[in-house]
Amino acid sequence: MDFYDSLPAIQCMPVVEPIPNCPPGLEYLTQVNQLLVRQRLDLLEVLTCLETSNKYEVMNNQGQRIYFAEEKHHCFLLHFCGSWRPFTMTIYDNFGRDVITLYRSLGSSCCWSDCCLQKLKVEAPPGEKIGYVYQSYQPCFPTFTLKNENMTDVMTIRGPCIISNCLMDVNFNLLSLDDEKVIGKFTKQLAGYMTDKLRDANKFGIQFPVNLDVKMKALMLAASFLIDYMYFEICS
Repeated sequence: MDFYDSLPAIQCMPVVEPIPNCPPGLEYLTQVNQLLVRQRLDLLEVLTCLETSNKYEVMNNQGQRIYFAEEKHHCFLLHFCGSWRPFTMTIYDNFGRDVITLYRSLGSSCCWSDCCLQKLKVEAPPGEKIGYVYQSYQPCFPTFTLKNENMTDVMTIRGPCIISNCLMDVNFNLLSLDDEKVIGKFTKQLAGYMTDKLRDANKFGIQFPVNLDVKMKALMLAASFLIDYMYFEICS
């Protein structure tokens, strides 16, 4: 039984008709300005701290599921490389069709050197590049650059100087390239109790303008997964 078949019953976002010049499957994103991503861990992972393949649900602000996502990786690299492992993540729509694929290269979470920085390639649909997420060399603030399919810088994501699991929420701001305008944000909601871990082990929210280009919304979603893996996976 695959991940799609094992999903619990949940209200899904209504079907959206195809839109010209919009990658198939991303039509749902044209109608939203917020996303909530939720991971559900199994009991074995919570009790033993043995990391397994991550699975997520992506919902709108009404609790309707838009997508679900599944990480695919090499078992050896999972246990040897931990939270900085390379992986492929496939994001499916509610019909089980592949709509977005993320490819993460092997890198390091260290921002003191530009030789092993993190990066993601994003395709939508699979096989069609729509952009990239690159970690920037910045020793004080965690910083990422969103690039379009032509490798042109489009926007920046910047986090706080200190990231602690003692905080209730941690925000990473989506900024214009001149760093003067906050366009949106990624917010990590940290679970503090075992009951939270069993129910909603890992949650984060994403906000962006409803009229933001749909490809940039998909890149923001991809960047949020990367940020969560780099800074919060151990905390989750």
